[in-house]
Amino acid sequence: MNNSVTNTARLLWAGLRALLVLTLVTGVVYPLVVTGVAQAAFHGKANGSEIKSQGKVVGSSLIGQSYDLPLKKGQQTPDADLRWFQGRPANGLGSNSVNTQYKLILSGATNLAADNKVLIQQVKDAKAAVVKDNSVPGYTVRTNEVPADAVTSSGSGLDPDISPQYAEIQVHRVAGKNGLSVSAVEKLVKDHTDGRTLGFIGEPRVNVLELNIALKDLVAKH
Repeated sequence: MNNSVTNTARLLWAGLRALLVLTLVTGVVYPLVVTGVAQAAFHGKANGSEIKSQGKVVGSSLIGQSYDLPLKKGQQTPDADLRWFQGRPANGLGSNSVNTQYKLILSGATNLAADNKVLIQQVKDAKAAVVKDNSVPGYTVRTNEVPADAVTSSGSGLDPDISPQYAEIQVHRVAGKNGLSVSAVEKLVKDHTDGRTLGFIGEPRVNVLELNIALKDLVAKH
């Protein structure tokens, strides 16, 4: 009887020690090591790929933002602030949740089929808006020049990037609204265009937040 109790106590103590050691290693030491390596080797990414402007964090390079005017009385959807480069639509977030302006509540696509009448109308309306907003005196945007990313939301609805083609379509409008030369704004787009990852993965892209920060700085100097 005594031997049985003693053996049980030993097993319990051995199990407890194993639990304590594993908790310390996997719950304390390992997370601290991983966090330390991440902070040392990938500081920016580990902290959310933050983007700063004038010393303040204004967003993340991974999350798109909207550039809209304040809501007017009776408006359900704000008008775009045409002084700024505009990102991709976020229709999925607007139809699936209260997230209509890239707020980090959730992400999601429209889940509408390609032949869905609602989606088709959204694309038509978005294309018409792109043509109207970006056609200025001396520069006209044609319907066939509007790229797909200008009229469709991404799978997450939070895509921070646009294609160089969509950025270029907006150059004349942005230049005119901010009193800048077209060549200066074109250079901004060129300077903020990233190529394919490793030369073959993905497509060339322009981060809208980074581009608009550079635009703000250029306007301040003008």
